[in-house]
Amino acid sequence: MIKAYMVGITTHYEGEDIEIRYSIYNDEKLLCKKSFFKEYKKPAIVGQVALITVLQELEDFVDDEIMIVINDPALNEQVKGTSTTRNRDVLKMARLVKEELGKFKNPIIIKDVSGDSVELAKWNEELK
Repeated sequence: MIKAYMVGITTHYEGEDIEIRYSIYNDEKLLCKKSFFKEYKKPAIVGQVALITVLQELEDFVDDEIMIVINDPALNEQVKGTSTTRNRDVLKMARLVKEELGKFKNPIIIKDVSGDSVELAKWNEELK
C-alpha cells in the first residue's frame, strides 16, 4: 500500500508563495519526501492545490492502493462532496480534484487525522 502524508501551508501575507510538503511511502519504505514553494494561491484552495500536486506525483502508482493522510477537515469534506461552501474557487478546485482522483483505478483513501492525537503526531513528524 502506498501511503502519503501531505500539507499545504499558506503564508500570513497575501501575494506570498505557498509551501507544499509531502512524504510518500510504499509499505514503510520512503519513496520521496519533498518540500517546495509554489506561486500564491488563495488560502481557501491551498489544501486542494497540495492534494493535486501529490496526486500527480502518485500517477506512477495508479494500480496500487493509496492512502493520503491529511490534517484538514475542510479539505476532507471538499473531497467527499459534503462541504456546504459556495466559494466558486473552492468548488472549481474540488472539480479538478475529482478529475485527478478519477485517474486512479482503485479508490484513494483520504484520511483526516485532525481528531486523533496519536495519528496527528505521526503526521506532523513525517512532514518535518
